[in-house]
Amino acid sequence: MEHGFVLVNNVPYDDPNATKEVLERIAFIRETHYGGFYDFKPDLAMADTAYTNLALDPHTDTTYFTEPAGLQAFHLLSHEPAPGEELAEGGETILVDGFNAAQILKEQDERAYQILSTYKLPWHASGNEGINIGPDQVYPVLQHYDGKLHRIRWNKDDRGVLPFDEQYTTQDWYEAASKFDQIVSRSDSQYVFQLKPGTVLSEYLLQFGCVCSESTTC
Repeated sequence: MEHGFVLVNNVPYDDPNATKEVLERIAFIRETHYGGFYDFKPDLAMADTAYTNLALDPHTDTTYFTEPAGLQAFHLLSHEPAPGEELAEGGETILVDGFNAAQILKEQDERAYQILSTYKLPWHASGNEGINIGPDQVYPVLQHYDGKLHRIRWNKDDRGVLPFDEQYTTQDWYEAASKFDQIVSRSDSQYVFQLKPGTVLSEYLLQFGCVCSESTTC
């Protein structure tokens, strides 16, 4: 897989370790403050919105790392109806091609694209006791190398306070960010589908710039 995402079908889901075995056939599993491979329920065991039943806006994960995750995988192990209900609700996955969204922004408002490419801001993870993680330096939303868009950091929950910038005001940044947010939130920018037990979703985030949203029990 060079760009985008892939679905791996017929993965056993009665034991999370079967998912772990699939991932280890792709690559090693990166250790973070969450551990390596892990499964969880919406029980707020960690101070993270992923551990709730709340719907999540499209976002990129691990913006607070110097090198954010390049490949991520999700497996819906269980999707049971609520007590008294016949059908399970929610848990849809939203995928957005962040590079395409950035290109649309550039074509529609080159100044807004420039602001998100140059205005550097802090990213952090500090919800858990004893945890305060940030990258080695401040980074813009749209990160370039050799003149090409290389990485997107887009997560409202991980974004720190906007610092003062010599070239642009905070109002400039928020206006540019609002325009980008409108693009990634458009229905024609999103691929929405329901994961089912037995299907593993793997996303290549680094080059493709996938902005994802999951509100499933993994």
